[in-house]
Amino acid sequence: MNPAKLIDHTILKPVASKEDVRRICDEAKQHGFFSVCINPYWVAYAKELLQGTDVKVCTVIGFPLGANTTAVKEYETRDALKNGADEIDMVINIGALKSGDYDTVLNDISAVRKACEGHILKVIIETSQLTEEEKVKTCELAAKAGADFVKTSTGFTGGGATAADVALMRKSVPANMQVKASGGVRSREDFDAMVAAGATRIGASSGVKIIEGK
Repeated sequence: MNPAKLIDHTILKPVASKEDVRRICDEAKQHGFFSVCINPYWVAYAKELLQGTDVKVCTVIGFPLGANTTAVKEYETRDALKNGADEIDMVINIGALKSGDYDTVLNDISAVRKACEGHILKVIIETSQLTEEEKVKTCELAAKAGADFVKTSTGFTGGGATAADVALMRKSVPANMQVKASGGVRSREDFDAMVAAGATRIGASSGVKIIEGK
């Protein structure tokens, strides 16, 4: 497998400009990354830039805190798809999970799953904020809701992906689900460690450095 085809080339910083988005789209085309992962505002622009290529457009929902209401996440999802998004990465309701309100977490994921039916849904569980038990439970809820992936992190909480968390998530979801490692994957060594642990997609802003082995 070409390593580039496992990478969602990512720019989610709030200061990302139009030129920054153009640059990562150009890099994605040049290196053959699987997708670009961008904030919802840039979806239509990225879709236009990537027209005629096989690079997908991925965007984030309820980002980065996950504390939006379910109705807002549903609307965000539909709007993103209308603007051309191919894949959706949603943040769980972390506060509800921490409160033991698993029904709310499940319904939140299920609503977004329904809103993006026919498209890939990745569920960001924010591993750095969860106990081992909570990580396993969230993976189970994401699987029950019909998500395609569980994803480690937003990269906005001071903690990112670890090989141990990826391995735990891989064990905690069915064989037909996948794991995305995101947050702090900056080198080819990081990339290889995540893949060895079971990740089948990597979210990284350092995609070019990873591919070039720098």
